[in-house]
Amino acid sequence: MTQLPGQPSLSPQFCFSSGTLRDFLRLSRSSIDDSISQNLNALVTPSEAGFDPRSTSQRTPTSPSRQINPQACQSFKDKVLFPAWQARAEVLSYCGLVATSPDPDDPEAAVREMENQRDRERVVDERLDPYSGRFFPREGRTQTLAMLVRLERGVETIVRSRTWDVVQERCAAPHQRWEDAVQRWSDQQGSTRRGPSR
Repeated sequence: MTQLPGQPSLSPQFCFSSGTLRDFLRLSRSSIDDSISQNLNALVTPSEAGFDPRSTSQRTPTSPSRQINPQACQSFKDKVLFPAWQARAEVLSYCGLVATSPDPDDPEAAVREMENQRDRERVVDERLDPYSGRFFPREGRTQTLAMLVRLERGVETIVRSRTWDVVQERCAAPHQRWEDAVQRWSDQQGSTRRGPSR
């Protein structure tokens, strides 16, 4: 079965390192979602029905969408797909919280304040220089992170939708939205952790 990338230790530094954040998301998506067809093909057991000598007497193209054992499919979703999605959702939620929190340790705060001060003191005369009114303030790292998280959440929605279409087709599962399937799995995980009710 496919190995999940390890869950990173969450810290503000992890989030502010946009390269590290993107690498985690990219690696998780490439190992699970981008290769979903290969992952599902690995669940098919071709020798399950045994060898049929008549299969060699005529050429019949194998269907790329052979159905997979429902238990194997469910196991893949429960142990690989949904945990990977949950790990990415937790990372994006945590980094979203970091992006909306105050950032007293921003190393560029003083530089930005100086640039803003210079901009307030500037004399703008657009008759002499039509470009003198332009000022592009440098964004704080929380603003940059917020934009990155927003972008990655949009990518995540598209990736999950495409992956789920393939899973639904190959697993011959009853039609349901991926959001509902993940919620049901999450609820089951919560009840498993709590144990049986008394």
